Amino acid sequence: MITLADIDDARARLTGVILPTPVRPSPALSRLAGRPVLLKPEHLQRTGSFKLRGAYNRISRLPEGTAVVAASAGNHAQGVALAASMTGRTSTIFMPAGASIPKVEATAAYGAQVRLGGVTVDDCIVLARRHAAEHAAVYVPPFDDPDVIAGQGTLGLELAEEAPEAQVVVVPAGGGGLLAGTATALRAARREVAVIGVEASGAPTLSAALAAGHPVTLASVTTMADGIAVGSTSELVLEHVRAYVDSVVCVEEVEISRAMLALVERAKAVVEPSGAAAMAAVLAGRVPGDGPVVVVLSGGNVDPLLLTRIIENGLAVAGRYLSLRVVVEDHPGALAALTGAIAALGINVISVEHHRYGRTLAPDQVEVLVTVETRNVAQHRQVVDRLGACGFLVEILS
Repeated sequence: MITLADIDDARARLTGVILPTPVRPSPALSRLAGRPVLLKPEHLQRTGSFKLRGAYNRISRLPEGTAVVAASAGNHAQGVALAASMTGRTSTIFMPAGASIPKVEATAAYGAQVRLGGVTVDDCIVLARRHAAEHAAVYVPPFDDPDVIAGQGTLGLELAEEAPEAQVVVVPAGGGGLLAGTATALRAARREVAVIGVEASGAPTLSAALAAGHPVTLASVTTMADGIAVGSTSELVLEHVRAYVDSVVCVEEVEISRAMLALVERAKAVVEPSGAAAMAAVLAGRVPGDGPVVVVLSGGNVDPLLLTRIIENGLAVAGRYLSLRVVVEDHPGALAALTGAIAALGINVISVEHHRYGRTLAPDQVEVLVTVETRNVAQHRQVVDRLGACGFLVEILS
């Protein structure tokens, strides 16, 4: 078990290495959550996530010239690559074949030799350990290491100082290193604060381990939140979680999408899915109480293409899109009448498809598939009622 002294030592070692990411309140998200929300913007940290903390604390203690090896889907990879470069070491990083292209490129830009292989991070861990043994290098694990956990725990020390009013701290969890380190620091510095870990429902690694009483390997991991898509934890992490964490909850993919959209719109914070997991738990009502809550935004390394898809999905879930099937008479001016009725509602048309033939259409009818922008789900009924009052046959598609 790591101690407060270990975390204090890591903090001294990280002085001048990491960037300050002071906690800031978010009035807009507070209104949305129904309680005071404070954000720890670790997505603005060097390499775009908290991972540099643990990686540097581990690597900087190695003998000079020691080569390092790691396995990661992206954030740990970048932390190790930068820490190795800053300390004059070479690094080899194994990443899944389907890893985000921006994360792969960023890892290489920090000076690492990137090797793609395997489907999951767990596959890459096997390859990385083998490479380390064959080349007399040191394998730097993403969470199963006291120095790594102590480095991540420096975030907890900062929270104790920056948010003394917080009643709850919510932390994303994959393997659990950040959660373990943060909880250890907070328990030593502020015993009264509650610490809650958040997993993706498709990767409930810690939940499964806590239920079983020991680390288990999940049969499968399915989540867009690659930063917390880990198939197993370690006994070291589990020991800290049992001792210092109040509870671990899970969030669904759609809740993560909604949280990412809320963070972009309400807090101007662009984070990756794993970085939004803690916010998702708060917005979904999985975090008890109504007092001030600190939400750790753990990373911001999101693929722009994925971000686009997630935002569109989040908009749909929030009721900001409405797709309709409308049957109109097949005569000149009918389509104009439909778009005019929509325009009278003050909403924007995103797309229109016009079909003359269909199994349920009469010879004098035309089917129009239209998608419009709406303010919320409540406005959907207004749109349908208005179009119905204008004589159109309307069916909601989504």
